[in-house]
Amino acid sequence: MSTAAVPAPTPASLALDPRTLALLNDPVAPLILRMAWPNLAVMLLQASTGLIETYWVGRLGPDALAGMALVFPPFMLMQMLSVGAMGGGVSSAVARALGAGRREDADKVVSHGVALFAGLGLAFSALMLAFGEPFYRLSGAEGGALEAALAYSNVVFAGTVLLWVMNALASALRGTGDMLVPAGVVCFGVVLIVPLSPLLIYGFGPLPGLGVAGGGWAIVTFNALGCGFLLWYARSGRSVVRLTWSPLEWRHMAEILKVGALASLTSIQTNLIFIVVTALVGHAAGAAALAGYGTGARLEYLLIPLAFGFGAPLVPLVGTNVGAGAIERAKRIAFTGAALAFVTAELIGVAAALVPAAWLSLFSADAAMIDAGAAYLRIAGPAYGFFAFGMALYFAAQGAGRLGKPLAVTLVRTLLAIGGAALAFVWAAPLWTMFAAVSLALVVYGVAMGLLTIGADWDAARQGGLVRPGSSGR
Repeated sequence: MSTAAVPAPTPASLALDPRTLALLNDPVAPLILRMAWPNLAVMLLQASTGLIETYWVGRLGPDALAGMALVFPPFMLMQMLSVGAMGGGVSSAVARALGAGRREDADKVVSHGVALFAGLGLAFSALMLAFGEPFYRLSGAEGGALEAALAYSNVVFAGTVLLWVMNALASALRGTGDMLVPAGVVCFGVVLIVPLSPLLIYGFGPLPGLGVAGGGWAIVTFNALGCGFLLWYARSGRSVVRLTWSPLEWRHMAEILKVGALASLTSIQTNLIFIVVTALVGHAAGAAALAGYGTGARLEYLLIPLAFGFGAPLVPLVGTNVGAGAIERAKRIAFTGAALAFVTAELIGVAAALVPAAWLSLFSADAAMIDAGAAYLRIAGPAYGFFAFGMALYFAAQGAGRLGKPLAVTLVRTLLAIGGAALAFVWAAPLWTMFAAVSLALVVYGVAMGLLTIGADWDAARQGGLVRPGSSGR
């Protein structure tokens, strides 16, 4: 691929913030690694927090573990929508505005993102509180597993608006290339949740244990504190962009939604695969197999933060370079980040396939649970690199503002995974055939995203409404 230089400096580009100029000019691989390491470190810490919480909940018994496995997909959907999908829309809009020299528009994107995300958070909270029980029943929950699912779910989703607003602000900062402040907030969350979660689950001294609901209260507490800090930071003038309140304008909402809405469909499909396959496994083989697949597939979910670690920098990097007209550099950035994500995820997947019990036995000693989870990891683990590769290129497409065709690729993955698993269920085939369908879908997803990115016309995205280099954008 060509290494064409960034267009010659213009009056607008000369006025750009030094951090924006670095996105346009610094060597690609070191730049990605420099921006990625805070995310990767934080994602590892955050993943560790989730594992610790799962460990403590698992000590409450199989019903609690199965209940948490049922809540995990909709909770992760909120995370993926607010961070990677709609959050990517905010990051992309901020990056493209800064790359084109439109600082005032970038500031307005922040306030529009906060307003939009607050509304979405309230809507999802109402939805899950009203329809959580029938949803979990449909997913195969009953008895103690259903009680545990509702106890955890009702707490987490009652406070989900805090998660949304926090991630709106964090995404705006990432759009400027600032990965350290959002990473610092998550690090604070790890330090808080690690002791707070078992304290609230089991109690201590006069403090009564709340059971599985205690884990939910620990998450809500962190979201409230993180949200408050980022609101202050975004108003303080310490960032490239600033949170200022102004009348809402459709054009700024549209800049977020044209990327975020399409990306949300991708996140919904990713979680739909997990939800449907979880339900099919539960109905076909019972609660122990459900817990085994849910615990095994949780490792796959942890690849999403890993892909986010490498992919989140690609949103501002690609967006800023597309905004400035450096299309070939933008694609080089995309494939460099995707290659780094592939290597890291593939190492994890192969290790999980070779020694699945090392992961599964952390959460339970139940033989049926470990057998089901091991069967899944042996088949799906070697495909994890393809999943991370495709996810990283999906983040790059967010930065370019071109998500129509990546969404079609995600739909193909969804149809392959769910369709194959459903056929295996109808034909009463062994569980491994369901897992094979999921694995095949991951490989197809990664390969197709690579081919799609090679032929993507990102220059059309730049010319489809973005201000050209040299224009003030005002």
